[in-house]
Amino acid sequence: MSTQELRDTFQITNLFVPGEITGHFTDLDRLFVGGVMPLGKPVELPNHKETGRAFFLERRELGVINVGGVGRIIADGKIFMLEKMDCAYLPVGGGSVTFKSNDPKKPAKFYLLSCPAHAVHPATMMKSFEATPGELGAPETANRRTIYKFIHPGGIQSCQLVMGLTALEPGSVWNSFPPHTHWRRTEIYFYFDLGDKVLSHFFGEPAETRHLFLQNEEVALSPNWSMHFGVGTGNYKFIWGMAGENQVFDDMDVVKPADLK
Repeated sequence: MSTQELRDTFQITNLFVPGEITGHFTDLDRLFVGGVMPLGKPVELPNHKETGRAFFLERRELGVINVGGVGRIIADGKIFMLEKMDCAYLPVGGGSVTFKSNDPKKPAKFYLLSCPAHAVHPATMMKSFEATPGELGAPETANRRTIYKFIHPGGIQSCQLVMGLTALEPGSVWNSFPPHTHWRRTEIYFYFDLGDKVLSHFFGEPAETRHLFLQNEEVALSPNWSMHFGVGTGNYKFIWGMAGENQVFDDMDVVKPADLK
């Protein structure tokens, strides 16, 4: 693939359009990636012909993490108030879903990830400080980071979806290194809080690596056979999300750095 073909296939840009909802259906575990940036008016989650159902959540579940100002999600009359880095989960079978910003001058930015589901779990939310942060890496290897696990077997229960957030400390630039793959599930990275920094996201097979240069609030798609790790020109945050046969967080196949080509 040429550089442009790689970008067209594995990169998603322009997720947040003021006052609108955007979305992309992928062929990777049927995952849907979207963004909502409400202003003065609330924005409703519409259905799409790609669901093949009467409404969006009829056979899907949805994870939402806010990366902007304070906002609200109204799901079947239940209200979830999300500050930055808070997460909400909406189960299969849910009906009406509406997104609102508390202050249009500081709009919320709701990052959406959805996959097919067949089992119902309670709609709920989790604050970032409730996500049992785990620290990994070290300053010496420039990968000191904190992982926030939201939707996983030990946190918010779901049918297939797994979702969380990683924040790198100042001076750290590498994420998810040494690399790994997940043969049992796809993984999608959404990078944010880069400012004007740039980031190189590495993917592909260990002996056939490729890379994408990404900017703030862009997405990298990694199929189940692909690695997924990156390095930036400064620290940043990213949301990771997966769906597949196994939800166990450490279900991964480690790649030795010396084997990368």
